[in-house]
Amino acid sequence: MTFLSATLSRVKPSPTIAVSTKAAEMKAAGQDVIGLGAGEPDFDTPANIAQAGIQAIQDGKTRYTAPDGIVELKQAICDKLKRDNNLEYTTDQVSVGTGGKQILFNALMATMNEGDEVVIPAPYWVSYPDMVLLAGGTPVIAEASLQTGFKLTADQLEAAITPKTKWLIFNSPSNPTGAGYTWDELKDLTDVLMRHPHVWVMSDDMYEHLAYDDFKFCTPAEVEPRLYERTLTCNGVSKAYAMTGWRIGYAAGPVELIKAMRKIQSQSTSNPSSIGQWAAVEALNGSQDFIPKHNEIFVRRRNLVVEMLNAAEGIQCPTPNGAFYVYPSIAGLIGKTTPAGTVIKNDEVFATALLEETGVAVVFGAAFGLSPNFRVSYATSDENLKEACTRIQKFCAELS
Repeated sequence: MTFLSATLSRVKPSPTIAVSTKAAEMKAAGQDVIGLGAGEPDFDTPANIAQAGIQAIQDGKTRYTAPDGIVELKQAICDKLKRDNNLEYTTDQVSVGTGGKQILFNALMATMNEGDEVVIPAPYWVSYPDMVLLAGGTPVIAEASLQTGFKLTADQLEAAITPKTKWLIFNSPSNPTGAGYTWDELKDLTDVLMRHPHVWVMSDDMYEHLAYDDFKFCTPAEVEPRLYERTLTCNGVSKAYAMTGWRIGYAAGPVELIKAMRKIQSQSTSNPSSIGQWAAVEALNGSQDFIPKHNEIFVRRRNLVVEMLNAAEGIQCPTPNGAFYVYPSIAGLIGKTTPAGTVIKNDEVFATALLEETGVAVVFGAAFGLSPNFRVSYATSDENLKEACTRIQKFCAELS
């Protein structure tokens, strides 16, 4: 249709949502489907947080708020950043949005000009490149690999930066790989950034609290304090607090940038849900005791999935540091044929055949910028994971 914006031709729908939608349609049609595509915890929102939302309704806190959040939530965010990340911010340096995605989008819309480049390490969260394109910028993909643990090296970052680079988007632990950067690994990257003062850092810390084994989370402005004035530290309550549907994300950064983001938000959605904001105050200020309990479950599930996938013929699955994803390689399966006669030419064909022939829904690696791989979300029950991995093992064993 000719009246639609030309900008739409530059972006594609979210592949992760597409997979979840197709799996839901197959389930609705009566098929036996196990969905491993959705990136959200299967835990309920903790009771104290849910109660804070209920209390907000009962107290009549259901009206418009300031466009980018109530001061009580902004103060809770400042306290959290000081407590957890050794970062000092004031409330005028904080923006609250309708989920982490809006925060990133606002920042890009507020800063990008035609010709500006954004360095995005791959594998990446599917929305990063498309948000850059919508904002008029150019994504520059810097490919990490299985050999580096899916983490960008200093040399790769150096090679990706040009005079046109405006941002580096950084995500640790990562969606889709679960890879987390150690302090020393991140220091190597921040040393590169210190040599390029025109490059800003957008640090997506959404999986901060989902860190396992001996891995210790750290964030760029914490590792290199001299980057503070050109870092936007982004986070939210969706993942660690099992609040995906509450839609609260936030960021802290320089006042001028936060003001610009506020302007964008005031003319788009205006304020996030007032009820969600009050629940988020309780999430950040209240007991954090459930986080290690949830993480114990995630570690058990991770170990189960890694072990079972590595036992599947032709699959290589590294053990991630955090989040709730694994990102196995199917290099050993390319060129083989399924029992239904499908030749596995790439990871998209693999994922489609897996769903259609076994009822297991995963997301293909090309959606995240690195092939041949696929992403499994292990944020579901042990029973589902065992059955799904058993089907994957059988599927791989029957390839010819």
